[in-house]
Amino acid sequence: MTTARDETQKSVVFCLAVFCLAALILPWIGPGSLHVRDTLRFGSLDSYIFLQLRMTRTLLALFAGGALSLAGALFQAMLRDALATPYTLGVSTGASLGAVVMISFGWSVLWGIPATWIGAMVGAGAVLVMVMGVAAKQRRISAFGLLLTGVALNSVCGSLILLLYSLAGVARSFSISRWLIGSVDATSYGSLAVFAVVVIAVSSLVIAQAKNWNLMSVDETWAVSRGVRVRTLLLEGYVSGSVLTAGAIALTGPIGFVGLIVPHMVRGRISSDHRILMPCAFFLGGTLLAVCDALGRVVLAPAEVPAGVILALLGGPYLIWLVRGRL
Repeated sequence: MTTARDETQKSVVFCLAVFCLAALILPWIGPGSLHVRDTLRFGSLDSYIFLQLRMTRTLLALFAGGALSLAGALFQAMLRDALATPYTLGVSTGASLGAVVMISFGWSVLWGIPATWIGAMVGAGAVLVMVMGVAAKQRRISAFGLLLTGVALNSVCGSLILLLYSLAGVARSFSISRWLIGSVDATSYGSLAVFAVVVIAVSSLVIAQAKNWNLMSVDETWAVSRGVRVRTLLLEGYVSGSVLTAGAIALTGPIGFVGLIVPHMVRGRISSDHRILMPCAFFLGGTLLAVCDALGRVVLAPAEVPAGVILALLGGPYLIWLVRGRL
């Protein structure tokens, strides 16, 4: 007889297999074909394109998409709101504001690191500190309080982004627009390794609390009655989701929809149990973003369509179809 644990393992293993297949297949997709023999010959042009350009951006898309999808599932459980995304609580807008500040001042590299990465992390950190400060002052934190604070900070940061965009020159305003669209580009293996380690570590901590998130997704009072330390869990969830979101945005820009549609898809097609939902959302979210990036490389080749645009074109109709199906 098949047990619930066996079903959990099968679902997670299947999604992991899809994730791994994407890492193996998608780097071969691009505007120019690669020959296997030349690719396997180290030092050749095909080898360089495969290893330094396509493989790095595929791995980046996999981990960034996974981080955003898991953050979406986390915030939906935390706020008990089906429309919650990694961008609901203000961290993403703070990260975007930090990057836009760097672009507006014409800073491209600081201390050998892309300035947009530094700006995004500083902006996200500033929002995180402000929210944590509000929570510490109140000596009590709730999902409703986090939501209100996030909405307020989203509004302020969004207004500052528009102000900087209107004051920037033509060249810099174009750079700001391109960054805000969100795209996946090739990166160094060093940066990718640091990002992957952080994502894996934080994701493991989040998924380890999946049982508690099952209780939190019902009601805070229900969770307390079952022994959950709600305040601590909310703080850990907010910090973890913020780190996942800020890290992904720093490297790819504010890519939307993946953190909204993937948790919904997993919840409706696989399971609403967060012990299954969270790891499956991570693996399928990463796969979705990597597939969208691969499509963007070939759909209008030799020009590239940003992954954020592909996701928006796919995610919008999917959400409309989802809503119509539930009416």
